[in-house]
Formats: sequence, C-alpha cells, structure tokens
Amino acid sequence: MKEFFNLEDSRWKPSYLILAIFLSFLFSISLRYIWVEQFQNVESFKWLGQLMINTNDGYYFAEGARDIISGTHQKLDSSPIHQPLSQLTAILAQLLPFSFETIILWLPAVMGSLLVVPLILIGQTLRQPLMGLIGALLGSITWSYYNRTMVGYYDTDMLTVVLPTFTLWGILLNIREKENRFLLLPPIFLSLNLFWYPQSLSLNLALTGVTFLYTLIWERKEIFNYKLLTFLFLASMPIEIYWKFLIFALLFGVIFYYENRKHYQEEKPEDDGDEVVILKKSKKEVDIHLDKFVLVLFAISGIALIASGAFNDIIQKLQSYVFRTDSYAVKDEIELHFYNVVKTVREASAIPFETFANRISGHIVTFWISTLGVILMVIRWKELLIALPMVGLGYLAYHSGLRFTVYAVPIYALGLGYLIIVVIKDFKSPIFRYAFAVILTTLAIYPNYKHIENYRVPVVFNKNEVAVLDELKYIAKREDYVLAWWDYGYPIRFYSDVKTLVDGGQHSGSINFPVSWSLMRPPLASAYMARLAVEYREMERFQIAEMMKDRNITEPDEFLEKVSKGEIELPKKTREVYYYLPLRMLNILPTVGLFSQIDLKTGNQVIKPFFYQTNSFKDNGRYIDMGNGIVFDKVKATIRIGKIERPIESFYITKYDRDGKFRVVRLQSRAGANLSIIFMQSYGKMLLVDNYLLNSTYFRLFILETAPKDLFEPVIMTPIAKVYRLKI
Repeated sequence: MKEFFNLEDSRWKPSYLILAIFLSFLFSISLRYIWVEQFQNVESFKWLGQLMINTNDGYYFAEGARDIISGTHQKLDSSPIHQPLSQLTAILAQLLPFSFETIILWLPAVMGSLLVVPLILIGQTLRQPLMGLIGALLGSITWSYYNRTMVGYYDTDMLTVVLPTFTLWGILLNIREKENRFLLLPPIFLSLNLFWYPQSLSLNLALTGVTFLYTLIWERKEIFNYKLLTFLFLASMPIEIYWKFLIFALLFGVIFYYENRKHYQEEKPEDDGDEVVILKKSKKEVDIHLDKFVLVLFAISGIALIASGAFNDIIQKLQSYVFRTDSYAVKDEIELHFYNVVKTVREASAIPFETFANRISGHIVTFWISTLGVILMVIRWKELLIALPMVGLGYLAYHSGLRFTVYAVPIYALGLGYLIIVVIKDFKSPIFRYAFAVILTTLAIYPNYKHIENYRVPVVFNKNEVAVLDELKYIAKREDYVLAWWDYGYPIRFYSDVKTLVDGGQHSGSINFPVSWSLMRPPLASAYMARLAVEYREMERFQIAEMMKDRNITEPDEFLEKVSKGEIELPKKTREVYYYLPLRMLNILPTVGLFSQIDLKTGNQVIKPFFYQTNSFKDNGRYIDMGNGIVFDKVKATIRIGKIERPIESFYITKYDRDGKFRVVRLQSRAGANLSIIFMQSYGKMLLVDNYLLNSTYFRLFILETAPKDLFEPVIMTPIAKVYRLKI
C-alpha cells in the first residue's frame, strides 16, 4: 500500500487505480442515496411503486424513451425520439431487469458519478494520482454538480461535465505521452460530448482552441500535436457522429500506414537490387515528408472546421445569455414585440458571489483555497492551461446564470487536491501526513455533505396530480392538445400522452403569448385564442402575426379586441383542446401574466394586476390580518394596504364539503371597487386580487368554478388540479 500513498511523481499500478475509481464511485453514489432515504416513505412522491423524478426536463427525455419502446410517434408531438438520452434509456429499459421508473430515477446518479474516472485518470497522467483521488471525492459531490446529477435529476446534465473532463484527460494524455495509441481518445470523447449535448459546441471549440494556442506557444515544432489538433478540428465540426468516426478511422489508418512505411524504409537492410536502392530514403528525408503530410492534414481540417459553420453558434449563445434585452421582435410583414422568456428563468440570471463560490467548491473558504490550488497547479503543469475554458465557463455563471458553475467544479476539485498534496508533502511522519490529508479532504467535503443533507428537492408532480394526468390519458386522444403553462408541458405529455402548445423547450415570448392570454383573460377571449392557437399549431403557423395576416388585420390591438369579443372567424375544429389548471399555478401567476400583459407594438407592459396570496393570516374578530401590512376590516368592508384604505367589491369563501362537493359563497360589498378577497377555506389560503385576475379564465375555472357552460365542460375536478374541455 506504500505505493498508493506515494507523493513523488509516480503512477499507481492498475490494481490501485481501479480500487481508487471503485471507492470514489461508491462514495459518490452513497451520498446521492441520502435523497432517496429522505423520501422513500413519502407515498405522495411515488408512482407505480417508485419515487418520481425531480426535474421537469426529465419528462421530455422520458417521453422520447417511452415512444421509442412503444414504437408510436405523431407529427408535431415534440417527442424527442432522436435524443441520445432517450435512446440510451430505451435501450437500458429493454436490457436491464428494472422498471422504466427505476431507470430514469437512478440513471443520473450512476452516470454523473462517472466524473470520478477522468479526474483520477488526470491525476494518474500528471503522476499525482492521489491528487486525482481527492479531486474525485470532492468534485463528484460538490454543491452544483450534485444538484444536477442527483438521484431523480434525469437530464442530459448527467454527462455534460463528465464528457468534457474525459476530453481534457485525453488531450493531456496525448500531449504528455505523444503516442499514437492514445490519439483517438480526445476526438472520440469530444464527438460524444457534441452528440450528447449539442450546446457544448462552444466549450468544445474553446478546448480545441486553447490546445492550438498551447501548441503554438510551447510546442509548435512538435508534429504530434498537429496530428492531435487535426482530429480535434474534425471532432468539433457539426456533422453526424457516424461520419466523424468513419473519418477518424480512415485518417488514423492513413497516418498509421505512413508511419509504418517510414520505419520499413529506415530498417530495411541494404540490397544490391536497383529498385530497393531507389526507394531507400534517409531518416531525415522520411521525417520531413511525414511532417509535411501531417501539416497538410492539419491545414485541411482547420479550413473544414471554419467552413462548417461551427462558430455561428457562439454568437447566438452570447445573445441569449449575455446580451439580454427586455423584449424582442418577430419580424415579418407585421412586426410584433414579445416578452423575453430568459428574464423569467432563474438559472439564466446573475447570482451573488457567495452562491457562486459555494456552487463551485461548497464553501467560500474552500473556493479561495481551491483557486490558489488551481493557480499553483497550472504553474506546475502548463498544459493544464487547456482546462481554463471549463473554469471560464464556470465563471460565466457569476453574470449569466448558476447553471454554468458545474463546469468549473472538476478543475477546482483538482486544484484543492493539488494544494493538499503540496501542504502534506514535506511532513516527515507518514501517519501524520496522511491523517492530515484525510482531515483536509473531509473539511472540504463536509459543507457539500451538509448541502446534500438539506437539499430536499421535491418531485415535479405529486401522486394526486399524476393521477389526474393518468386519468386524462384515457379520455383524450393522442392528437388532442392540453393547454397549460410551459412548466407543466413535459409531465403532461409523458403521463397523458397528448400534445401541448408550450413546454420547457418551446416557450419563447411569441408562443407563450397565446397560452398566457388563454389563462389570464376572460373565458370568451380565452376560448377563441385557444382554438386559434391549436389549429394554427397544427398548420405549423403558430404565430399571432400569421393569424392576423389571414384576416387582413395589421393592428395587433384590433385583432386582440376581436378575439376578446368572439368576433374572429375560427378555423375548422380538428381536435379537442383540454385546459389543465393546477393549484400550484397560483404561485407563478404573476409570471404567467407577464407574457400577455404587454403592448405587442412596443413590448411594454400595459397591464399590472394586483395579486396577493397568503397562508399566514389571523382573524382578530373585526379584523383579518393578512400579513405584510394588509388588514381587512370586516365591519367597514375595507382593505388597508399600508396607510391606504380601499373598499372591497366582494368577499368569496370557497370550500369542499364533507361529500367532496365544491361550494362558493359570495358576499358583495361595493360594486366597482376593483378589489376582492377570496378565502380558500379548504386550502388555508387567502387571496387579494383585482377584477382583471378575478375574471381571468384560471380564476373562473379553477378558483371559483364558474366556467361558462357554452364554452367549457368540466372533465376532471379535484382539489389539486382541474381539467376542462373546450367546447368550441
């Protein structure tokens, strides 16, 4: 075991390397089991006897896997049957003796824990394997990386850091060893990364670009590096992965042929035959010939990469995450402005520095210590400059969204591992040396462990909500649409096997507008907009501008007014439309409204409704204290908001009686007061809203159940979620 703890430049033998990988992988899985242990007895979190997943996007890939297995797929159903994660899941579901629900629950934890492999291999390559082991133990469970690879977080994130880290290891291995047997490793991992997660193109280009700069600065005369860059250039091209692998095989075969031909010419003994004498070349002549051949391949691959359009994606990414604007225009014959959805996505927003540091290292102290370790590590091994794009992408999170922090995690974990090695290396007592290493590593791991212990993320939908969607599956047809906010799009499609207008991947301002309008406007306006939206979606013309052009209307206000009054000619009905209205939507109602409360000519918000909800209120006899300085006077029928006192138009009491029947009692006070209180007795909630919200379709259908019978038919009515069928 002495070799296992050797701090000098050395490598572990394979048995120790495998043991280190196994132990760190087991450690990573074990900590991820904490979430399962916390919720395994919560029956409301289970479906079909298994815990459900805890990320909305997971249902997108689960839908694709389900359809691959069943062999069913409809036009415009948005099912991701061509997504690698869906395909992998379908294969595993057919090969493994586990249920589909178990596979999608545990797959992110298993795949995400594979990060320990490249981290330990990087340490092995740099002849400091103990550094790699420490980095693996910390990096695999660090705050942000754990969040996106925990049990139940079924998403592509399970490999979006693993594959770039494998790519980094392959590049470092080739630069240090310069052996053809390792040449295909980095381009294969880079290609797999681009195949698995196409949005990683910018990172792949950055890793390739920094490798190129490293070669120009430090090893520009090393011909092997140009062979490596040739493969990296080809791997970065946005072409199908099978074409890449075919090119890799052919190119590697050509290089192998030339190099073996060179050795043949060097080692063939002299012969009296004229033909052999003519073919014989000196070693220098052959090397020059081979070098020119490699440089030609390098130049051709570089030109091909530029011509492939690979760099076009970078501009789009910058516009989406860095240069955000309040609204944007869909330019056509009619120019309309819609709300920018990026402003409502938390993971695309700037974060406080402490959160940034915690997500990368688990604690702000560990972050700064790891930063020093990264600097010292790069000074020790200049080739680690190639890892800086991952650090840079992680730092982008400080301005453009917390999701990026995961990319810096493995490099910072290695940095901490290296600093610990530096600190303990000169200790004379081996026992004290390694005890101190264990203590320092444990101190770094502990805040991440506490985060894991406290990170009790609920499942996306609870059992009762899923039961509603499962029931709907037997009512609606696969060609029918369910209208709901985009947060619920993926789970609705997975459990009900229907179509949706918006989801986690399709929620730009222009397509959110009709859905937001249908939920937030009165029932007549909602019904007409919903029918328009669904039929135009089936015509693949799902844009307000298209609806306007078909009716020769150029002013958006005129068009929306006609929709509100039901004066628009509707397209022929081709399928049913169902409204899915969950209780949980109350929490995001202000955000839902933002997308349709704007002037389409300017993008400015023109409607600012009043909405307040509370679960903490106190009845003091005459007064009901609703918190935050809001008090209702039952005698005067007024509401005091701070120092302002206003009359109440109506006071509603809603409840479910002992037979489960919904009841509404309305107490009217002053007509036209424009503020009403709704006491949702069965939910322990109290709402204060203006008439805009009170008359909205969500309130009329879910909160009050006063849907116009000529427009909406109740289909599934439960306290947790309600489904209506559109009748027009």
